[in-house]
This record gives sequence, C-alpha cells and structure tokens, in this order.
Amino acid sequence: MPVCEVDPWRYQFFEQVPCPDHVRIPTEDADAWAWNPAHRHVYDKLQVALSQGLAAAPHGVTPPHWPVFSKPVINLKGMGRDSRLLPDAHAYAAGETPGHIWVEVLEGDHVSTDVAVVDGHPRWWRHATGRPIGGGVFDYWTIHAGALPALEAHAGGWIASQLAGYTGMVNLETIGGRIIEAHLRFADQWPDLYGGNDWVRALVGLYSGGGWTLPDEQRRDGYSLALFVPHAAATPRHPPAGLVREVLAQPGVTSVQVTFHEDRAPEAHAMPPGGFRVAIVNAFDLAAGHAARRRLAGWFGQVIQA
Repeated sequence: MPVCEVDPWRYQFFEQVPCPDHVRIPTEDADAWAWNPAHRHVYDKLQVALSQGLAAAPHGVTPPHWPVFSKPVINLKGMGRDSRLLPDAHAYAAGETPGHIWVEVLEGDHVSTDVAVVDGHPRWWRHATGRPIGGGVFDYWTIHAGALPALEAHAGGWIASQLAGYTGMVNLETIGGRIIEAHLRFADQWPDLYGGNDWVRALVGLYSGGGWTLPDEQRRDGYSLALFVPHAAATPRHPPAGLVREVLAQPGVTSVQVTFHEDRAPEAHAMPPGGFRVAIVNAFDLAAGHAARRRLAGWFGQVIQA
C-alpha cells in the first residue's frame, strides 16, 4: 500500500495502487514531522502567524486588543484540542498556559486546502469547506471543483517562501484567506472524491520523484457526510457488512468509512466535544449522500443531526 495509513477504514483508498518499497507517504502529522526535518518548522503555529504579518505572541505577552484566539504552539494530534477564544483580559489571565500562543481573531470562510507541491511550487489545488453543527461537529464537507484564486495567490506565495525545496503534499487550514495551520500531508478522508486510483497514482509519482502528473480535467464537486452519535460510556458496534455494502451500492455514493474501533474505549478515540463520529459517506451527489447516511443512522439509533 503506497500510503502510511493508521486508520483501517481508509485502506480502501490506497490498497489498489502499487508503490516502491522505499517511498513513504504520510497521513499522520507525527510521521510528517519526523520525515521532513528541513521543513517541519511549518508546524509552529506562532511562526505561521508571524510569517503572514498577523498579530501573535506566546502566552505571557499581553495582547494589545481583544478578543484573541488561543491555541498550542504545536499540536500534532487532537482535533483542535485546547484551542479557545479569549474575549478579554480576565479570561486571558485565567487561561494563561505554557506552550500556548494567542493570535488575532480572523473572520471569513474556513477552508481546508490540499496542495501538491514540487520543489516548493504548487502544482495542484483542491479546497473543501465544512457545514458545522457546533461543538466541533460537522454535518458535511463540500470538496469544491473550482479554484479560489485569491487564497491560492496568498498561500502559493507562502509555500514558496516557507517550503523551498519541498516536494510532497501540503494541507492548509485558512480563515479569511490567511493560514492558521499547515501540515506536511493531505486530508485522507476523501481521495475517492479527488480522482480515486488515478489521484493515488499521481500521489505515488509525486513522492517517487516523478513530479505531478494527474490529468484533472473532469473534476467535480464532491461531498463528505459525517455521522455523529452522542458521547456515551460504551463504544458503539460496527454496522453489519451487508448494510455497508447496501449503502455503498447506492448510485452516487463513492465510499463508506466506519470511523471507529469497536474494540477500544470511547476515550481512546480523538473526537470533538460535540459528538462521537461513527461513519463518513462520500458521494458526488449530495441527496444520495444524505439518503445513504440516513440508512446507516438507523443502525446506530440516536444520532446528531443538523
């Protein structure tokens, strides 16, 4: 399998494409940090902010205005754990934490972007936006076929200045067109919506030294629909394989991921405070995705809905 993937529900995206034994393609930030010593500085969120001229500093330096957003300077795992808004000086004094930074509050669209980079130059972009429910829970993400020229111009310049000599995938989280996080990997939740095996072959070529070769003229919008249940004392059970096959067979549906380990305790899973994610349905047709998710939801009983 060409990709170093720790989540078994995502093996389906990569197991059909061969890869040279010496090539390692990360999907986890810990692996990406370890395997890219020359470029791991992009995981420092303080430097990411300062490199774009944003107001930011470590805790201990008093912000000049309120509110500010607080987060760990580096957080390789945890789905935004310990990040929070600090509305005033009182909240800041009560919440000062070693190893945390504050940064000015940004406004605008929150976009997740995957970029294929060759020697520090972007060669391919895909952007995704989510529909949040609250508590870190998302209803679904739209993986857009179209470009975002202003974001790509800013982020492309940042990549050229910060990642000279780097070849591989980069994932950027942006708000209002400004980068809040950078990762030396890609979002492994929806390769099927990027182009399936053709995209994975291009990914292997990128890490094998062959540049970026994806023929991408037929891209279209895709949708990744999450299914959440309330947090509970016990881990849910996986749906029957026959039900998953039935859902996957619906027209317009491209994949079904059951996104938890039923033999592990709930607290052993990294989940947002608002819910426990049990499945993801990817589809090129949003209505088909909703219907497929409803079919799965019947197995789990009580679910969190928008």
